Amino acid sequence: MNDPVRAWHRLAGGSVLLDGFHALKHALRFGAEVPVAVTADRRAALALADELAPDVRDTLDALLSEVPRETYASLVPRPHPTAVAALAVRPSREANLRTLAHAPRSAPVVVLDQPRNLGNAGAVIRLAAGFGATGVVTTGTLDPWHPTVVRGGAGLHFATAVERLDVDELPRGPLFALDPEGEDSRGVKLPDDAVLAFGSERSGLSAELRSRTDHLLALPMRPQVSSYNLATSVAMTLYHWSATGGAPAS
Repeated sequence: MNDPVRAWHRLAGGSVLLDGFHALKHALRFGAEVPVAVTADRRAALALADELAPDVRDTLDALLSEVPRETYASLVPRPHPTAVAALAVRPSREANLRTLAHAPRSAPVVVLDQPRNLGNAGAVIRLAAGFGATGVVTTGTLDPWHPTVVRGGAGLHFATAVERLDVDELPRGPLFALDPEGEDSRGVKLPDDAVLAFGSERSGLSAELRSRTDHLLALPMRPQVSSYNLATSVAMTLYHWSATGGAPAS
């Protein structure tokens, strides 16, 4: 058997860090290629699999290598309570771009316009995967595959297409942008091929994205409340889409 620590150090620079049992579980469920996975407590990790993820238990049994706790801690930026970590191969940009460009789409694409908070971006990816969105695109400088984003997304980057693009590269489709000045979203049916754009909590939509928007939408909000959290806004919008005829049946 190959030395997992040596393999880790060889692969870490170009791989996606799966931080914790749940990130690894989700990545495996959605077809991620995982060349190395370690744990400080193999018995506990497999017990978690028996309880929460029997569908990937055998895969984890074959994949997980136990290492000393100090060794595990040295491999990750911040040890996870489950003491599990793995490295996965990032999906190719070309494959993600094909998914985003495929027509007709059966689910929207979520766009985060110049997001700033890594944890919020991860939470949005987790939401998008749960609703079966086609993908999540970020504009600006934030890397949507940053380890903190992947941690926040619980490994569900592998369940949807996640890429960073310029505004002029966004997928085709009617662009609905969330803005307090927009039309009340409750009166609008969102099509499956919609591109749903959300500005940053601090500065809202960029001028570049706003200029390309087909429809401005506003979420219902009590007067004098400034804004919703970014992930909450995405959840409300995707739920509205799903409740008016979208979302996969399973």
